Amino acid sequence: MPDYKELYLTLFRATEQAIHTLIEAQQSCEAMYLDQCEAEETAAESE
Repeated sequence: MPDYKELYLTLFRATEQAIHTLIEAQQSCEAMYLDQCEAEETAAESE
């Protein structure tokens, strides 16, 4: 008989890891976007 608790825990851990990876990617993209906006504002001010 399958060990349903172990199956559930394996799936749960993988889901948590995927969510964490997606959150990190989103935060990284947000930081890149803000950096680009700041660079464009700085370039526009120096003209």
